[in-house]
Amino acid sequence: MSDLQPGLVGEAHAVVQQADLASAIGSGRLDVYGTPAMLGLIELSAVNAVDHLLPEGSTTVGTRLDVKHLAPSPLGIAVRARAELIAVDGRRLTFNVEAFDAVDKIGEGTHERAVVDGSRLLARANAKAP
Repeated sequence: MSDLQPGLVGEAHAVVQQADLASAIGSGRLDVYGTPAMLGLIELSAVNAVDHLLPEGSTTVGTRLDVKHLAPSPLGIAVRARAELIAVDGRRLTFNVEAFDAVDKIGEGTHERAVVDGSRLLARANAKAP
């Protein structure tokens, strides 16, 4: 994990689809980009910043999001998210995050992820299966 240093940047891009709308997700009644969809894009940008540098079998999982949704985005508009790694504390990674559409900054905040052993995490989850 010594390759994980502040300054790493990841991005993720999408076009707002019907399934991304607040009205479709259930996070509101309007046909605008839903906050849950924006948060997913933000998480993907953080994954893209670091996962390719992790040891075999390791991955990251989201543990905290503190993000403001600043502006609406309509169906069909391009959106992108950017995450910059700003702190590494053992297995905990902290990112500054932003999201944009073709016109405005639509989101900003911080996001934390933890580096985990993927197979151990899956085993723990599967042990809870009914």
